[in-house]
Amino acid sequence: MKDLKYLISVLVGAMSYGILSTIVVLAYDKGYQLGEVVGTQLVTGCILAWLLALYTKVREKRTQGRQVTVGGSSAVVRSRLSWKNRIVLMLAGAPTVVTGLMYYQSLRYVPASLAIILLFQFTWISVLIQAVSKRKWPDKVTLLTLLLLFGGTLLAAGIMDQGEARFNVLGLTLGLLSAVSYSMFIIFSGKAVPEVHPAYRSAWMVTGGMLLLFILFPPYFLFNGLLWSQLLLFGFLLGLFGAFIPPVLFAIGVPHIGGGMAGILGAAELPVAVLLSSFVLHEQVSGLQWVGVIVVLLGVVLPELSKLRWNNVDAKKV
Repeated sequence: MKDLKYLISVLVGAMSYGILSTIVVLAYDKGYQLGEVVGTQLVTGCILAWLLALYTKVREKRTQGRQVTVGGSSAVVRSRLSWKNRIVLMLAGAPTVVTGLMYYQSLRYVPASLAIILLFQFTWISVLIQAVSKRKWPDKVTLLTLLLLFGGTLLAAGIMDQGEARFNVLGLTLGLLSAVSYSMFIIFSGKAVPEVHPAYRSAWMVTGGMLLLFILFPPYFLFNGLLWSQLLLFGFLLGLFGAFIPPVLFAIGVPHIGGGMAGILGAAELPVAVLLSSFVLHEQVSGLQWVGVIVVLLGVVLPELSKLRWNNVDAKKV
């Protein structure tokens, strides 16, 4: 039970991601545009991330001071980054912006309950990318996972209920591109200066993402007074639940529960997004679509459960 708080930490972080699509749709209903929505999210997220980095730096200095007082030596402060490392981290943050732009734009054309299903295709896309890069055919568990994800997606998307007529090709394409971008983020972000404290990594990655966004969508909302309307509220909520809370909670919980369990709990994003789209946005989600959501969740957790099982078997042998 001592790991319960870490399990809850990762679970809440994943559920926070599931809130985003509903907030974006509500912002669109108020007339705000894509660049304004994503821009305010990243400005808020960047401010919160740097406040956390500053707090972490102050704590490190206090700890360093205590070490000097007690032992006469001190550890190297992990906040010291070369500009090369900073640039690497900022570049690693770029795919998150592309993911957000594609995902949020897809919400203009397809229901939020479908958009999140499309984003979740990053699971098999990541497997495909790694299989091609390593030139290694996926094992049986992975192939079963891909089959579950594909079948579950067809059900959850509502194709069996309503056919293809209600689907917008552009929305579907944008949703799938967001999954590709997110897959790239997962693959590359973990390799970007992993020895640096998560607070500093997050701050520089969000900063890099914000700069890229401002190149693509100049931040006129910062100067034309629009920021001080309801846009600020939407941006704050998106920044809080998208760019701040999940990374912090994952940094707290994942080291204690492991990547496998974190992957299982991370799937909580999907049902939260579908539930909110149903109850808040009043999108119709049929029973068959809920079956599809459950099948997709099974596809997400199956590889992790398989890893945990084999790890337990190996531990018993030892």
